[in-house]
Amino acid sequence: MKKILALTLLFVSTLSLAQNTALNERIKRIENGLMPALQIKGETPPTYNVNERLKQLGIPGLSVAFVNNGKIEWARAYGMADVANNKPMTNETMLLAGSISKPIAALRAHQMVENGQLSLDTNVNDYLTSWKLPDNEFTVNEKVTLRRILNHTAGLTVWGFPGYDKGDDIPSVPDVLDGKGNTDAVRVYKEPGKSWMYSGGGYTIMQLMMTDVEGISFPETMQKHILNPLGMEKSTFVNPLPEKYHSMAATGYRGNGQEVEGKWPIYPEMAAAGLWTTPSQLIQFAIELQKINKSKTDGILKYSSVEAMLTPGMNDHGLGPQASKERFGHGGADEGFRANLVAWKNEPYALVVMVNSDNGQIMQEIQLAIAKEYDLTGIEADVREVVKMTSEDFEKYTGKFQVGDIGVVEVENTGKSLLFKASFIQQRVELVPQSETNFFDKADGTPIVFELKDGKVTGFKVQGLQATRTN
Repeated sequence: MKKILALTLLFVSTLSLAQNTALNERIKRIENGLMPALQIKGETPPTYNVNERLKQLGIPGLSVAFVNNGKIEWARAYGMADVANNKPMTNETMLLAGSISKPIAALRAHQMVENGQLSLDTNVNDYLTSWKLPDNEFTVNEKVTLRRILNHTAGLTVWGFPGYDKGDDIPSVPDVLDGKGNTDAVRVYKEPGKSWMYSGGGYTIMQLMMTDVEGISFPETMQKHILNPLGMEKSTFVNPLPEKYHSMAATGYRGNGQEVEGKWPIYPEMAAAGLWTTPSQLIQFAIELQKINKSKTDGILKYSSVEAMLTPGMNDHGLGPQASKERFGHGGADEGFRANLVAWKNEPYALVVMVNSDNGQIMQEIQLAIAKEYDLTGIEADVREVVKMTSEDFEKYTGKFQVGDIGVVEVENTGKSLLFKASFIQQRVELVPQSETNFFDKADGTPIVFELKDGKVTGFKVQGLQATRTN
């Protein structure tokens, strides 16, 4: 009997070791297989090592979690949480989730609907007591409702929020909504229900509506009813971030590598942008919704509520998350932070990627590597076709161009492409052609349209700026 037990334990141990070895090999392939999100048809795309790529792109740190069959199969962190203090990024490092805060906040709104505290289709002013959304000509026939806020069809202004720096006067939520902070007032600018327009302002109205009805703070109700039950106990919506979390929080960085003032921004617009979390915590949201959606049984929400959340509406948006037939998720962009969550409805996978930088380029690259390793659908490179030009063809584009009031760009001919050079451009910008007038940045796909007159290049347009030839 003892011999059989020993052999069984040996077999289990050997199997576990083999599984761990196989998983580690998978992770290594991903770590060494990052691919550019923008690829050229007919060219073999380069591959990158994750740590080398962080340095190349000037991104301090990256944190990733991956779910397989309802459990986190692996989580890894790379680079630095704080460069100046030599603090490495770890799986426990907290980062701002940006607009992924919205679908998390939506969970509590749906709970309140289930409890009869709110209705999806009632005028929000029936619930607001500390502030009212002004009526105007657009609300005569249709009203702003919770449903329309959740799926961004409420006709409301204010796409997003820039946050506040340490030391700033932080406005109350009613002041934010009345434009007394650093954004415009949140108002109805078109008839509700008729079209789609993303509105963080709408989710800030929802935040106030929830607190007016419950009589407790938004972070408190989210912690008690959503974060703790999901297993996200170490996450928080509290802004400014309490001191007890400071040692666990990553510092945010601009695209040029400079620290965000005060190390991270402050968001009184918590439902829209204020969640502090980790990938391993945040992905619990995906695990729970996948479980309810697959089993059709109730969990943190009733199945019917989850079904409504994940049903695609206008612009592939559900009642909270972005949603398509196959997937759901959301992206996030706070000052100094970027994040993305993707989960599959009918396949057992989900992933979260977060960085402490305004530059989120590496996020798409590691997602492509993960998708290739696990044969995931829906995560694909942007493959573009380039027309052939000779070195002589490129010559007519060369010269110096004044770009608005920013400065002078010098366009050079490499023989195979064009090269932008300027004192205000930090990185090499290589342009390749799609036509005689249309080029794009080979690194990120930014379009540049050259203007020709009588066969000569007179200027170009890029990102809304006009450039004029000076020589």
